[in-house]
Amino acid sequence: MDWQLMFDNLPLLLEGLERTIAISIAGVVLGAAVAAILVALQRSGRRWLIVPVRVYTEVVLGMPNLVLLYIVFYVLPGVGLLIEPLAAGLITLILYYSPYFAEVMRGALAAIPAGQIEAGRAVGMSRPAVMWRIILPQAFGLMLPPMTNLIIGLIKDSSILSVISVVELAFQTKQVIARTYAPFEVYLLVAIIYWVLISTVAVGLRRAERWVTLYRRA
Repeated sequence: MDWQLMFDNLPLLLEGLERTIAISIAGVVLGAAVAAILVALQRSGRRWLIVPVRVYTEVVLGMPNLVLLYIVFYVLPGVGLLIEPLAAGLITLILYYSPYFAEVMRGALAAIPAGQIEAGRAVGMSRPAVMWRIILPQAFGLMLPPMTNLIIGLIKDSSILSVISVVELAFQTKQVIARTYAPFEVYLLVAIIYWVLISTVAVGLRRAERWVTLYRRA
């Protein structure tokens, strides 16, 4: 075990980690925004909006994310849509995870008893007030456990962007190994970095879940 080699290459790997974190945050935020739009379209009651959303959801849920990445980066340029690697990778993560996020959101909203909504309307609350004060606080608590798993999955899947030369942690790992010819030490260090990152995210989201669901213990 060459500890000095691991220490010497740690700064380069941490640069890749910073990019991985940035990509993951952007993917989660934008993916959740797209998911919210998908849920709104599904709940619109208009068939001409619901059917395309369902088709898109079924197609994406049945497709490996690597295949979707290849379509975005290699196939779309053939029809005139040339996308640079980082944008293509981020678009892939958003397209792939937004239907999963949407299904979680839809399920959480559907789990709120209709009686609570009717009670809020009965005491004179407006529809936005019912949404912000009754529905969302409960739905958010229901969303967090499955969303935690999806967010962790997105972080892990950000590593596939290395195949189109996005400079994130997995790409930097390959660069370091190509220079040092020490795969054992480098992969061990990278495994520890990923473990620390994912564990931190998991612990943070679980604490957020406990905070959001305090009303259940009131």
